[in-house]
Amino acid sequence: MAKRNGQRCSGTTRRRRWWGLRRRWRMLGLFEINQEHEFYSFTCLMKAGLHAALQTSIDTPGPDELSAEHYKSEQTQVHKDYEMQTFAGLVFSSLRHSLDINEEEYKRSLSSDCCYLQFMSNSKSKADFFLTNDKRFFLKTQNKREVKFLLSNLMAYMDHLEKYPHSLLVRFLGLHSIQVPNETKKYFIVMQSVFYPDERIDTRYDIKGCEVGRWTDPASTGSPVKILKDNNFEGKHIILDQKSSWLVDQVELDTAFLRSLNVLDYSILLAHQPLHKDELDGKHSFSNLIVRTEKSMAQDSPTEEDHPTIPLLGGDSSRLASDTIDSGPDHVQDTGEHSGHSIHCQEINLPSVNSTDAELQEFHAHHRRLLPNFKNSVHVIDGPELRYFVGIVDIFTVYGLKKRLENLWKSLRFPGRAFSTVSPATYSQRFCQWVKDHTK
Repeated sequence: MAKRNGQRCSGTTRRRRWWGLRRRWRMLGLFEINQEHEFYSFTCLMKAGLHAALQTSIDTPGPDELSAEHYKSEQTQVHKDYEMQTFAGLVFSSLRHSLDINEEEYKRSLSSDCCYLQFMSNSKSKADFFLTNDKRFFLKTQNKREVKFLLSNLMAYMDHLEKYPHSLLVRFLGLHSIQVPNETKKYFIVMQSVFYPDERIDTRYDIKGCEVGRWTDPASTGSPVKILKDNNFEGKHIILDQKSSWLVDQVELDTAFLRSLNVLDYSILLAHQPLHKDELDGKHSFSNLIVRTEKSMAQDSPTEEDHPTIPLLGGDSSRLASDTIDSGPDHVQDTGEHSGHSIHCQEINLPSVNSTDAELQEFHAHHRRLLPNFKNSVHVIDGPELRYFVGIVDIFTVYGLKKRLENLWKSLRFPGRAFSTVSPATYSQRFCQWVKDHTK
């Protein structure tokens, strides 16, 4: 009897936790896509199709090097009630591997028995947004023009990420379409969520570097989740201390790339949460520093067997710390058993230190930083007291005739004011200036 009562209490506790979680999701603008939801059938097709497509990827290992044909590939899988198409599958698989995303883990997240979550926001986009149940991956519907744009510039995008593996650009992890007979084909893209994990995030910003239409009333009703904007951020700063120069420089590198694609209207997603004491203490430890340095150097290694030489900090190589990595307390002392002693330059996996200069040059050339020991590390930057989530998103708006006409109209309507529809060169310059002005 006591055992049965204990099981009943345990089940009740689990149900209470589940309903509590669902209430919290609704407050964040997340709605479980259950059987009553309008997108339930569509997301079921997405999950089943992704499961089959990713299983094929797992069963068929990719080549050591990508060719131009891999960027043009289209694979169609016919299912009972629909067709699932995968574009440039091996290219995106390669990108997932560079981010240390295990294919089985990726498949489990995207095809879990748990329902997807619908993300509702105050965004003007007509796209539909979904999150995997663990909130690690974002799925967004795309129109045909956006899909063509991404595929035509995919090689340039991959080259940029190879050159700057710690780029702040959102990571596209898969591109697919679903065709149901007698219905319009639907395209969707899978992305790494910038705000993962988000358990302690309570405020999010979408920044474009302009003022017109860039205010959200935090107290307004309507959309459950509030994505605040540029004017909401006035008077605030991103506090990174010595890391601030890295952020400013990387934004300049990323926006220069976007300018070369003739795009505008992209945003920097920004959120923060306090660092707990154990997190502050942990990132200063000797063992954590080794893990983070190895992670930072191996972010884009082509194979798991590759273990690049990793210069640690101190001694004659302290310039790595001061110039590129953290330039803060992370590299000065160890708070563990080595406490009180500076960390001397040493190498992992190689007995010789002769290649240190080459390693440092490579570190600088690719504008790397010391990544946190975190699954979503490329989008996470730790300041002295806050952990920031940062990513550049919405990179599909081309400055064509329609946007040029919009620029002319807004110039007449908002003379002398900063609005979003300007030339890519002006947009990039203003965007970078905003980051520079609000980072310290």
